[in-house]
Amino acid sequence: MLITDVRAHHIRIPYDAGVASFRQGASSIAALEIIMVEVSTDAGITGWGDAFAYVCTQTTRTAVEEMIAPQAKGLGVPDAASIPAFMEQIQRNLHLFGRYGVTMYAISALDIALWDIAAKTRGVPLHRLLGTAKRAKVPAYASLLRIGNPDLIARECETAVRLGYKAIKLHETTAPAVFAARKAIGRDIPLMVDMNCPLTGEEAIAFAHSCRDAAPLFLEEPVWPPEDFATLAEVRSKGGLNVAAGENACTVHQFRQMMEAGAVSHAQPSVIKVGGISEYLAVAALADELGVRLAPHSPYFGPGLLATLHLLSLRDDASFVEMFYMKRAGCLWHGRVDVDGNGDIEVPQGPGIGYEPDLDVMEQFRVS
Repeated sequence: MLITDVRAHHIRIPYDAGVASFRQGASSIAALEIIMVEVSTDAGITGWGDAFAYVCTQTTRTAVEEMIAPQAKGLGVPDAASIPAFMEQIQRNLHLFGRYGVTMYAISALDIALWDIAAKTRGVPLHRLLGTAKRAKVPAYASLLRIGNPDLIARECETAVRLGYKAIKLHETTAPAVFAARKAIGRDIPLMVDMNCPLTGEEAIAFAHSCRDAAPLFLEEPVWPPEDFATLAEVRSKGGLNVAAGENACTVHQFRQMMEAGAVSHAQPSVIKVGGISEYLAVAALADELGVRLAPHSPYFGPGLLATLHLLSLRDDASFVEMFYMKRAGCLWHGRVDVDGNGDIEVPQGPGIGYEPDLDVMEQFRVS
């Protein structure tokens, strides 16, 4: 079986996050920007992958078309056991263009699509190809976008808990915001605080002390730059709180540096950024070896979300799947990845990643 084509599809799905906002620097993000990658074969089996995009959609799409497609087209489709070596060769071929950022986003998409094909070829769901599923549903946490106002934060947290979410994550940088959320949800609901890399080490330690009584499960990416693992380790040791990081890390090698520095209690590989399923599995194995908990980054709605559900189904450590807290205008998967009234999402059971995308929704929200 040969790879006959690799195509990138830019899908833009508007959303409503109520009082919250989503910004990346000066750019306001008003829609979910998804680069879906379709890998076709001469056997008629199609695999779907997902490349991280947000505000770099055209750049990511170009990376798929100019770097990944020429590397992959015409090659034999690897079986499951051969995918990691196949992808390592792709990484070697493209290493001059970076093993971080957009190059790895594009590589991630190809890797996910190849695992989708491998599982479809065997006629089994992805999780069965990878191991033994320990749960058929994965609990979700509501990942709230930036709000700022403590009263509004409290209101949104209360609503999320009523909807069934079993945990809450804030994207806030003030102690009043953290305490408002804790008061709203009570002491039994896990609360996480994602800071998006704003502080120095000293500032992060002071922030950890200021909100310690609110008992956050962890502070996520409190310092700039995100790869300053020595400072992260200092914040973790002196701040008195757990520290999570990794959504901006690529490949197991960078995660090894992070973990061996003692920088994190929770590692956060993002399957559409880290290098795909192959690298994610290597990170998970390393985390287990070194006693670091896994808290994958997954605020997206393409094939990467489905892949993350499969990967989390293999674990019985009560790890959550991250879900952006918003109402989106369309679903690529026929509404089958929505959170139920108990705050859970069903693990797909169909072959491959489990579902085929809704082609009508793709056309409706396609960016030409």
